Amino acid sequence: MDILVTGAAGFIGYHVCEAFLARGDRVVGLDNLNDYYDVRLKQDRLARLEGRPGWSFHHLAVEDAPALQQLFADHAFDRVVHLAAQAGVRYSIDHPDTYVQSNLVGFGNILECCRHARTPHLTYASSSSVYGLNTKMPFSVHDDVDHPVSLYAATKKANELMAHVYSHLFALPTTGLRFFTVYGPWGRPDMALFKFTRAILEGRPIDVYNHGRMRRDFTYIDDIVAGVVRTSDQIAAPDPAVDPARPDPGRSSAPFRVYNIGNHTPVELDTFIALIERAVGRSAIRNNLPMQPGDVAATYADVSDLQQAVGFAPSTPLDVGISRFVEWYRAYYHV
Repeated sequence: MDILVTGAAGFIGYHVCEAFLARGDRVVGLDNLNDYYDVRLKQDRLARLEGRPGWSFHHLAVEDAPALQQLFADHAFDRVVHLAAQAGVRYSIDHPDTYVQSNLVGFGNILECCRHARTPHLTYASSSSVYGLNTKMPFSVHDDVDHPVSLYAATKKANELMAHVYSHLFALPTTGLRFFTVYGPWGRPDMALFKFTRAILEGRPIDVYNHGRMRRDFTYIDDIVAGVVRTSDQIAAPDPAVDPARPDPGRSSAPFRVYNIGNHTPVELDTFIALIERAVGRSAIRNNLPMQPGDVAATYADVSDLQQAVGFAPSTPLDVGISRFVEWYRAYYHV
């Protein structure tokens, strides 16, 4: 197939491109290579894709509507996997304009291009952050998510609403994936595993929010990629079980789907840190801090819908995934 992957130089995007290429698809990667974190890391990811049969790359932003329209005019994509976005909960507090442009305007451009090109299926990144103030565990796609606590989360909820409109009005099949704390080799420097590993190796303190009493549904990158690829393959269709008199956020009469994609096994931050210490071979110097604005105390994914739809079954134990990351980190940074 011919597949467009936006955010191709990002952590998840790079791995997704590798998976599609490995099975023989033709992949067009798109990324704006912004400096939210070290651009060299993004370039090094792309360098591993260069020269692969079926691979091509375009340096452009999804906010650039004319350039995006030209890209769609030049290609007939069988699938679009939209992973480009401004990430980060805390960053959204001080840089709201960036999120509005990338996550709202950019996603609107993607929807318009897919609509006019009659793209058979759009799969896009949502986030576990949409659950906001919800405390019922595990988080289910059938629960309301109307109380986000960060602008980042609000833009992701907005993406789901925008996608539903296009699915309803224009019969554009769309599937949103709510990612739960993805980690692994080639990960993002702003994520906890990367920051903790770097600080411990350099003998610096790590900031431990909520005094280590946070819980996260850490999900290894290989498991995430398997779910993304399988979901992209399965085109969203209307749900015949929808009852308009009893609305269900996880069901729609339009060709629209939204799924949690996580490990279904929340882990306390203290345990997470202990596993990093064991993999690194050093103890962490802790700087215990209160909960940060925009953060949530726990995430826990109910993945039963995705499991039923595509057979999603995460299988990488946390200690194994952390060890693989630390091994990659030492090799990449020559530590």
